[in-house]
Amino acid sequence: MTVELLRNAVRPYAWGSRTTIPELLGRPVPAPHPEAELWMGAHPGDPSRIEGPDGIERSLLDLVEADPVGQLGEQCAERWGGRLPFLLKILAAEEPLSMQAHPSAEQAAEGHAREEQAGIPRDAPNRNYPDPTAKPELVCALTEFHALAGFREPNRTVALLKAIETPGLARFTVLLEEQPDSDGLRALFTTWITLPQASLDELLPEVLEACVQHVRDHGEFAAECRTILELGEAHPRDAGVLCALLLNRLTLRAGEAIYLPAGNLHLYLHGTAVEILANSDNILRCGLTPKHVDVPELLRVVDFGCGEMPVQDGTPDGRLAVYHTDAPEFELSRIEWAADERDELLVHCTGPQILLCTAGALRVIADDGEQVELGRGQSVWLPASDPAVRLKPLGDTPIQVFRATAGTCS
Repeated sequence: MTVELLRNAVRPYAWGSRTTIPELLGRPVPAPHPEAELWMGAHPGDPSRIEGPDGIERSLLDLVEADPVGQLGEQCAERWGGRLPFLLKILAAEEPLSMQAHPSAEQAAEGHAREEQAGIPRDAPNRNYPDPTAKPELVCALTEFHALAGFREPNRTVALLKAIETPGLARFTVLLEEQPDSDGLRALFTTWITLPQASLDELLPEVLEACVQHVRDHGEFAAECRTILELGEAHPRDAGVLCALLLNRLTLRAGEAIYLPAGNLHLYLHGTAVEILANSDNILRCGLTPKHVDVPELLRVVDFGCGEMPVQDGTPDGRLAVYHTDAPEFELSRIEWAADERDELLVHCTGPQILLCTAGALRVIADDGEQVELGRGQSVWLPASDPAVRLKPLGDTPIQVFRATAGTCS
């Protein structure tokens, strides 16, 4: 029986926070540079590390590759080719990320094979499909978390466009008004994302000025307009600013989550969250980034289905709150104890697990008596060969733990 604390990699992207992850990990605040993501898993780019009983530190990737059945379980190892199928993250967004979508399993396999055949290096900046797998994801807010995700119901978008209508915008509003469905959204999105730069340079200032006026007037779409102004200030000549007008504007409270399946166009704006996603690097960017944007490939992947974006707060399963998705790669659960609750919880699974503590402290106890204390910001790896562990709350403050498993785990 093995209960192993993880040492996890911090990714220093420019949009990250200089306080959130250092504070979570008990390090000096502020950090010298932005820290955007804390990765927990066996991603080849930055796998977590585990110190063995011999004092030697090994990567979780090496452990999984050396014993896929013992670490992942027979079913998970067979389905995912001996690879841990999920990656768990803390995401700390101080500034907006790029607008992006991810491919389905079929699109990823086809695109990967096509780019391999073309001889595009997997680390090339114009590579869309470095691996042949899908990348669904779910993000659960730890603080108030702001995002754009999924296409808004078209008639609501028409109302927004009319509320900020300008001479240059009016002809585009008509396109969607005359066809207020997913095909109309596709037509308008395609028109905007392919506008010549000269046309963008005329239209965007008009739209931004109209958004300023709408905010001053305390209009119905003031929150949406503030977001457009923020994006326009950071990316003043980018078609992605216009495309952001088409997406649902969401504010998640702590504990609320959204699931982003294949094709969902989204953009994280600000806040701290736990994110779980398939262990893939396949991203099709729409804009708001200096990185590669492949418009034809993006249009092949984006799902133009529309409507309100479903928000989950977790389905109760005893002390667990489970965030349900159709993703076979992962499942995320949230476990909480109030300050006056100290009952132990038995956790078992047929596959691999990562437990992440985001508040308070607890003891993780194996059935052979081996145990480890898990404090805020710490995480533990539980291989499939471990049949069950008990979670024993410590202290007199509220406790919160997130549990990541493969989607086939029961």
